[in-house]
Amino acid sequence: MPVRLSKQISLALLALGLCVLSGCGFHLKKASYIPEDLRQMVLIGEDPKSALLEQLQADLSRSQVQLNAKSSAQSAEVVLLKDRLERQTLSLFKNGQVAQYELAYSVAYRVTRPGQKPTEHSFELYRNYQDDPDNALAKSKELDLLLSELRKQASQRIIRQLSQL
Repeated sequence: MPVRLSKQISLALLALGLCVLSGCGFHLKKASYIPEDLRQMVLIGEDPKSALLEQLQADLSRSQVQLNAKSSAQSAEVVLLKDRLERQTLSLFKNGQVAQYELAYSVAYRVTRPGQKPTEHSFELYRNYQDDPDNALAKSKELDLLLSELRKQASQRIIRQLSQL
């Protein structure tokens, strides 16, 4: 038999829930808002064919940032200095083959805003990857997907950091 709460009790419980949520520091994640002086920028990469550079171009376009081909006095400049994947062995099978890797994807970039000194930023993203020599093709595809995910996360992190400037 369902219990029906009165309207006043329901509103009181809702208010209590909202107070508890706000009291614990919870807040909704806001979308990345790019500052006005970064709305026009030049995006340069040490490697012009970098997959991270392509991902960042697409994500910046979705964030309504106008990407220019040449720098000007009014446009900011973002230079991807480094995006490198390193892997370390975490564990081995009994026969000596690698069982698990730790992938470290490191990114460094420099932001130059109009009328300000350049600032350099860097970060690393880590993932564990289990290898299986018996399923080499499937594991190769899984590694490609993992790298793609790391690039997407790196691009989103750069945009979040740009919105914090």
